[in-house]
Amino acid sequence: MAIGHSAHPNLMVFDHPLIQHKLTQMRAKGTGFGEFRALMGQIAGLMVYEVTRTFPCEAVVVDTPVERTEGRRITAKITVVPVLRAGLVMAEGVLDVMPEARVGHIGLFRDEKTLLPTQYLSRLPTDLKAGPVVMVDPMLATGGSASAAVGMLKRAGATDVRMICLVAAPEGVGRMERDHPEVMVYAAGLDRRLNEHGFIVPGLGDAGDRLFGTG
Repeated sequence: MAIGHSAHPNLMVFDHPLIQHKLTQMRAKGTGFGEFRALMGQIAGLMVYEVTRTFPCEAVVVDTPVERTEGRRITAKITVVPVLRAGLVMAEGVLDVMPEARVGHIGLFRDEKTLLPTQYLSRLPTDLKAGPVVMVDPMLATGGSASAAVGMLKRAGATDVRMICLVAAPEGVGRMERDHPEVMVYAAGLDRRLNEHGFIVPGLGDAGDRLFGTG
């Protein structure tokens, strides 16, 4: 279950025991990249159930092996957009649950001179406004990259953007609330703060390095 946060109206934090169990395993520094990668995909797949709760549906009639019955079908075109590179594994976990979703990609890096996020890749469907866009990125730290990525999605036509992250810092949540107050952020954990190096505390380290064994 995801619960709202009194200080951050744009934030939903998951308190489900299974998600918290897996997140604790991810935080442990002794967790290897294979297990880390598997856990990230599993958590993303679990979180997407709540993220999709308000997706538009329509009634449909289907024939079961026994009789005709009425069910529901999602009507909108769903797009999953990972922020590279760490978002790729989260996207795989979401697609395990929603294989019918389309996939776009956003690539950003931080300019060493300006310290601002700079785009190096954008591959998105042309009709993003046709349905919800689920943006995935494991860490919401300062919020600079996440805000820039949402801005790119909006300029490409998206009108319904939702973000899934594993761990968020209050600084990043606040930045998203200021820049994109209509975007709901879903997190497995809201941590204490950022340290002097911009890492989330207690966090789980550099997600990209821990995912791919490049640390």
